[in-house]
Amino acid sequence: MPDDAGARRRNGTGLGILLALVCAAVLLIALPDDDREGGAGCGARTVKSWTADTKVTGEFARYGDDATRTDDWTGGDGTHSLRLPDGRVLWLFSDTYLGQVHGPPNPVGESYAWRDTSAPLVRNSAVLMSKSGRLERTLPAPLFPDPGSGQWRWPVAARVEPRSPGSAEQVVRVLLWTRTTGQAPWIYGVPTATEVATLSLPGLRLEGVTTVLDQRSVADASRRVLFGTTAVDDGDWTYVFGGDDGQAASRPTSHAYVARVPRGRLAEPGAWEYWDGSEWAARARPAAVLGDGQREGVGSAFTVVREGGTYVLFTMAAGTEGLTTITSYWACSPTGPWHGPTRSFSPPLPPGEVAAYNPQTHPTLSGDGRLVLSYDVNWLDATGVSAQANLSRNVSLYRPRFVTLRLT
Repeated sequence: MPDDAGARRRNGTGLGILLALVCAAVLLIALPDDDREGGAGCGARTVKSWTADTKVTGEFARYGDDATRTDDWTGGDGTHSLRLPDGRVLWLFSDTYLGQVHGPPNPVGESYAWRDTSAPLVRNSAVLMSKSGRLERTLPAPLFPDPGSGQWRWPVAARVEPRSPGSAEQVVRVLLWTRTTGQAPWIYGVPTATEVATLSLPGLRLEGVTTVLDQRSVADASRRVLFGTTAVDDGDWTYVFGGDDGQAASRPTSHAYVARVPRGRLAEPGAWEYWDGSEWAARARPAAVLGDGQREGVGSAFTVVREGGTYVLFTMAAGTEGLTTITSYWACSPTGPWHGPTRSFSPPLPPGEVAAYNPQTHPTLSGDGRLVLSYDVNWLDATGVSAQANLSRNVSLYRPRFVTLRLT
């Protein structure tokens, strides 16, 4: 009996090992190639903790409230940043209020700084921050002129690149979204094209604009893809992410897409390749890498960073939670598969009927295990006269806010 029991134990152990090996083999076979090829350091990432970054938020409030100039930035959205070779930081914004801010109380007696409802509103702007972190001046706005009647440009991700491959001279490349005025539900404009602008260094003079992907031939505007909401450098490539406006007038879920460009060649349309669902190809119809139209998906503006071997994507949550809540996904490859959504968090919002949107990470301010992320704030009804009135009576509503994240 003892011998039989020992044999059963040995056989059981062997069977357990065999089953484990079989299961491991099945999982390995079932695991998509991109996950297997993620490389060392790839694994699940989620938000461990977050804190409000009052220092950077306060700096934009200080600069926006400064009444010594009448032609500078007082509020904007579409917040992106780029560290320049001389240490300055270039901040890029979409729709921007200029003009003068008046101290509190406002005309109705509230304790808010305010601006006149006739204050200039431009489609884009750029603000320079010193190496020490102090905002100093607004470049002449709009920096990127409208391409035509009823059209405008919103700047998104940017990179410092050689003027041409192998050149020692550097320039700034800024990805632009071109939109065209449209009827509801296209209250934020119809997606039209992805462009790349070239700015000189160190003067940041606009030298030219190149169309990378014209979407006017796509009849269904909800399937038009604009690239540049975020970009990640990895090895010899820059991966440029984009989104569609599948639900143009609502919160997510829309779809995420990805293209790649040899590093340093963003302004060459022929160098771009798009993920078509199975391979990288030039002039391909991009295939979505994230988004099921319901629980999983992104806003048209989201952000991606690379932590070790893991890609982490931050976006507003799906459904009504997307008005206040930021969530994330992770993957071992820019093409996915993307896992999530993972742990969400709700950053601070000012009082009133406001919403958060456009989360963007800022590697220029991050380090030591910290990840700085901004989010824009706007009045919920962003299209009506009441919205403009509310943004004018309280200028703090239409400005970026910042949090510092730690991932685990």
